[in-house]
Amino acid sequence: MPLALAQLQDIGDRITDRLRPWSRSAEFWVRAADIYTSYKVCQLRAGFVKDEEEREAMWEQQHELGAQKMYSLCSELGGLFLKAAQILGKPDLAPMAWVKRLVTLCDKAPATPIDVVRDVVEKQFGKSFDDIFECFDVEPVGSASIAQVHRARLKLSKTDVAVKVQHPGAEKLMMVDIRNMQAFALFLQKYDINFDLYSATKEMEKQICYEFDFVREAKAMERIREFLRVTNKKKPPVIVPRVIPEMVSREVLVMEFIEGTPIMNLGNEMAKRGIDPGGKIATMAKQKILTDLTLAYGQMILKDALLDYGQVKAMPEDLRLAYANLVIAMADDDFLRTKESFREIGIETWSIADNELEELFQLSLRMFDTRLPPGVTAMSPFAEDSSLNKVGVQSFPEELFSVLRTIQLLRGLTVGMGLRFSCAQQWKPIAEEALLNCKIKKAAEKFCQETVFE
Repeated sequence: MPLALAQLQDIGDRITDRLRPWSRSAEFWVRAADIYTSYKVCQLRAGFVKDEEEREAMWEQQHELGAQKMYSLCSELGGLFLKAAQILGKPDLAPMAWVKRLVTLCDKAPATPIDVVRDVVEKQFGKSFDDIFECFDVEPVGSASIAQVHRARLKLSKTDVAVKVQHPGAEKLMMVDIRNMQAFALFLQKYDINFDLYSATKEMEKQICYEFDFVREAKAMERIREFLRVTNKKKPPVIVPRVIPEMVSREVLVMEFIEGTPIMNLGNEMAKRGIDPGGKIATMAKQKILTDLTLAYGQMILKDALLDYGQVKAMPEDLRLAYANLVIAMADDDFLRTKESFREIGIETWSIADNELEELFQLSLRMFDTRLPPGVTAMSPFAEDSSLNKVGVQSFPEELFSVLRTIQLLRGLTVGMGLRFSCAQQWKPIAEEALLNCKIKKAAEKFCQETVFE
């Protein structure tokens, strides 16, 4: 009898696994349709209200309702939607009601039980868990959509390590989620948003596959670590953790543990130490941190065409140089050069604006720079006053979405830290150096060819 019950349980589990993608898709569409229609209804109602304050109150109420629904969708479905929460939970990209709710989901994904973590580690390394670690914290330091990180200490070691372990089954669920996101993106770009959202989701699909390969991530970490060391003769602007040799597999990654404070918690930490978070000393410290972080990203994008570790992206040489041109155009407020750079990059647009060059330039700032006009704290490319309502983006290179995501991250940090900062102006010298090096390289190649022929 127990054997029969076990067989029935096994059959039930298999049926549940087969049906889970379908039930998950159905739940997504029901919730997404609810959020979408509530905003369309509010938009329709607001159109009949003449008083501006009353309209704003209507939208505030709608944002509160939408934030609660979006929070429930992301927290309960998890997977890719936790990543969506991380992207949308930026103070410059979404309504403040959304930010306050979604920011709590960063690194707050449901944790995989410790016994499952042990099984994954033993399976990946082919060793007993207790033979690998001297000690291992049961509670993870953080848990995200793909993996969670534990603090531990290896046998015969005196320093702590960070152990990154994938959530079993997460990859399969994310592939279901991305298909649904792609269908929803096609719907939105057809009826609401003049932007090539589908290409964004296609690039996201590629990057997600990369993120589940920790061997690839480890190689990227070492490459970026070495690049920053060589590029910066004195001291790298940021520290990249050192990968522990022979402790890397597709699903487990062990690296040195580096103590630190989450950048958005700096204000609280300063207050604990008696430093005024809004004072001159705190502002200077925040500015230095943001400058170093921005410098590191600029060097990686414009010199080595690399981003992140899990989402490492190597841009083609011609795209990297075209983007360098765009950086200089934005830093110099050069409208014509911006249009030419868009064409070189491969961004295809259409326009209904009389001042097309100015609107195109404003769109480039929204997408590729962190600066904000005085008094403005939100500069989403998809806002009601966005240039996308006058200049539509028909085609956008998939390889550039990683850069777009990085800019949104930096701008979110800029706004969250209460600073005014332009990454384009910060990156201009790096972009000019990249273009100059390209010219020198081409001139040298031409000279060698002519010398050979002679």
